[in-house]
Amino acid sequence: MGLAYKVRTMYTLTIDQINYACQPEETVLDALLRENINLSFACKKGTCHSCMVRSTDVTPPPAAQSGLKNTLIKQNYFLACQCYPEQDMQIRLPDQSEFYRMGTVVVNKMLNRNTILLIIAFEDAFEFNAGQFVNLQRSDGLTRSYSTANIPEQSNTLEFHIRRLPGGIFSAWLHDEINVGDSIAVSEPHGHCFYLPERREQGLLLVGTGTGLAPLAGILTDALANGHTGPIHLFHGSREVEDLYRIDEMHQLAEQHPNFHYTPCLSGSHVPKGFAAGRVNELALSGIPDLKNWRVFLCGHPEMVNQMKKQVFLKGAAIADIYADAFLISTH
Repeated sequence: MGLAYKVRTMYTLTIDQINYACQPEETVLDALLRENINLSFACKKGTCHSCMVRSTDVTPPPAAQSGLKNTLIKQNYFLACQCYPEQDMQIRLPDQSEFYRMGTVVVNKMLNRNTILLIIAFEDAFEFNAGQFVNLQRSDGLTRSYSTANIPEQSNTLEFHIRRLPGGIFSAWLHDEINVGDSIAVSEPHGHCFYLPERREQGLLLVGTGTGLAPLAGILTDALANGHTGPIHLFHGSREVEDLYRIDEMHQLAEQHPNFHYTPCLSGSHVPKGFAAGRVNELALSGIPDLKNWRVFLCGHPEMVNQMKKQVFLKGAAIADIYADAFLISTH
């Protein structure tokens, strides 16, 4: 008896409405390099993830998604070097220009002394996952990234918590010049820091500083709405109490949901009653010493996030269960 084997077929790869042939026995990366398409790559073994691209129409072969976070798999990201197409595919490259749509500001009000609540509404549904971020763009092209703070709803809105940064051109524009009724350009959603309704008995640790509460609030709301039964701990930190917000709302949620625990943390010298004294990452780690089988979401100051990634891994959290979107906070 002869050995059975799979005969590969030639399929069409479509990028920005241009078709490319992927020959039998070629990976997507092979085909794109042959066509002189500029795509980053390094190991060609599926290890470095530098050739990750996204299918915008069909589900990629499972082998091409091996080793990716489940939130990336849900969005049809795959490794071009490991993908032997099983059907025609439309592909989005990382450096392709973004699609923007116009939204209308429906709420612009203060959350605390330096943070606004900005809500943008759209005529049609805006598909995103709670905790993802988008790029907001001014008419002159100036662009900044901000995390969403709500869950997808029929109201077709996006909610943001935006802090005024010292010398920040874009944040000052949003604070001082944008009014209800104004239009603003919003990109498609990005990022893999969001909740998936699986393993509902799993512990969730949410740690954030400042407006890092925005994506965590969306993730929390999403988890509770999906009936998450495992313990959920939210640690929100700042230096002074005036820079925290939604404290009462979080306490109310903790009263309504026995599995949700909220700890507001202050690292400054004045710590009123009801607040935990210390840095948010240290308090979170001391509060939950063993993180084996926990899912961890980290948002806020880049140094805190990078430090916590290492610390929660050493406390037992699996790398695949540690979520953090590392977009840079602009100071201009």
